[in-house]
Amino acid sequence: MLSRDPLLLLSATRLAALIRARAVTSAEVVEAHIRHIERVNPTLNAMVANRFDAARAEARAADARLDRGEAASAPPFLGVPCSIKESFAVAGMPNSAGLVARAGVRAAEDAVTVARLRAAGFIPLGVTNVSELCMWMETNNRLYGRTNNPYDPARTAGGSSGGEAAVVGAGGAPIGLGSDIGGSIRMPAFFNGVFGHKPTGGLVPTSGQFPLPGERGLRFMTTGPIVRRAEDLMPVLRILAGPDARDPSCAALPLGDPAAVDLAGLTVLSVEHDGVLRVSGDLLAAQRRAAAALAARGATVRVARVDLLARALDIWTAMLGVAGGATFRSMLGDGRPISLPRELARWSLRRSAHTLPALGLTLLEDLGRLFPARVARGLELGAALRAELVSRIGERGVMLYPSYPSAAPRHYGPLLPPFQWTYTAVLNVMEMPATQVPLGLDGEGLPLGVQVAAIHGNDHVTIAVAQHLERSFGGWIPPSLSWCRR
Repeated sequence: MLSRDPLLLLSATRLAALIRARAVTSAEVVEAHIRHIERVNPTLNAMVANRFDAARAEARAADARLDRGEAASAPPFLGVPCSIKESFAVAGMPNSAGLVARAGVRAAEDAVTVARLRAAGFIPLGVTNVSELCMWMETNNRLYGRTNNPYDPARTAGGSSGGEAAVVGAGGAPIGLGSDIGGSIRMPAFFNGVFGHKPTGGLVPTSGQFPLPGERGLRFMTTGPIVRRAEDLMPVLRILAGPDARDPSCAALPLGDPAAVDLAGLTVLSVEHDGVLRVSGDLLAAQRRAAAALAARGATVRVARVDLLARALDIWTAMLGVAGGATFRSMLGDGRPISLPRELARWSLRRSAHTLPALGLTLLEDLGRLFPARVARGLELGAALRAELVSRIGERGVMLYPSYPSAAPRHYGPLLPPFQWTYTAVLNVMEMPATQVPLGLDGEGLPLGVQVAAIHGNDHVTIAVAQHLERSFGGWIPPSLSWCRR
């Protein structure tokens, strides 16, 4: 189905160039993506509220601007469609983060990153589904329901940016805007076969999102792009990056150029597992192929173990637990702490407004308060792990690391065991940039991939590696969408 319309296969960069050259109109590009979303969304349940009529009007306005001969002064992505995670404020659109108590909340103005995308010429098509309060790795909530994977609707799209990644992975948008505090960009991007970049902590502001962690946790929660083509990663990151007065954690950081990265001088630390959770053979083989492709370009590859990664869960929960801000229990109650026993009883009777993973996460939060010595130890281990990773990766290096222990599991599969997301989460509290890179499909037609991480500020290095691996392995392979009957 995708191959019938080549506009659904192109990067945002390429679409922008075609629109600017008048080889295609913005109206045609936007309409192609709207039609496609209308075909696939009944099964995927990825876009939960659209602004298609407004997007069509904005596309006509973009074309009119070019018709007046204003190409030279037009923004770089004039007339290119995008999608936005529902937890970001988009003026006039729902902003509930999947919480039933916020069902009627609509944003009065755009989040800063949404405003920056608009200023660059992007046209939002709508907002996409999330896990409840953006704190679980499967996109499902009592307000919008569950999002399905375009490669196999019986499998998870990931979370919490699962709606974003499903829309992009299905071909419904060239780029999407996601957020990530425990892998919420990278896991969905992996499961849906596309690229996702978690920036260096503090590079991109979080202003205008709901929910937000306390001030000390703002550098752990990052905003970044989910894209179908790697060439869009750096241009979109440059648009998003930079200080905002409402985010005290965000600072001006220089961004390098991926084109200037010499792969022949690169050190590649290939860490194949965390020492606790077994990684599937298909993913290990894909990671080894990626390492070999970099070695073929002259990179020095070292297969390594990092023993402290076995403590990733303790490290993440401890560091996030002292970040401050409202408790998860109180956010679930929209400001009033819920009674967990009461909600579990209601859930067993199918009367709760909350999902089981959200209720379970309140228990994880409680453990920190009950065992302060364990939190203190987790903080010590986190500092040690960060120092070790920075030292071993180095200024001219990257780390290859699994995005998850397996390809996209079936729905509810992530509950058993429930902590496999630590492969991505640990890099959030390390504040390191990481790019999820697709690496083809497995025997069941599900996406394979790997994370590429680097030291702080070296976002351009992970993106350069992503671009090379895309050239080597093809990047995003559009799903067959055999389940789509329309």
